[in-house]
Amino acid sequence: MCDELGPKNDYMQQYVEDLGGTSLCNANKPDTGCSDKQKDFVSKWGTKPKDDLQKQVDRLMGMVDKDGASMKAEALTWAKQRLAIVKQLHKNLDKKDEL
Repeated sequence: MCDELGPKNDYMQQYVEDLGGTSLCNANKPDTGCSDKQKDFVSKWGTKPKDDLQKQVDRLMGMVDKDGASMKAEALTWAKQRLAIVKQLHKNLDKKDEL
């Protein structure tokens, strides 16, 4: 298992992110832990209003929950990563509203 998921490959990180439903990408600091694809997604969605973010959360959750079994592994991983980012952005807006 260590050889297959070990330090030479990103498989361990993908495994933990997939099963944990989490991401190392921090929407507040996309330069740390985010891939270029994730950085582009953060810059695109980081300025969207709260309603648009909620619609995207609902859409992505539907994709992951309903269509996840029929999706290719890469597509499912990307959907989960986007979901984690959009949830972070949505939470950030909630915190700003409280202030």
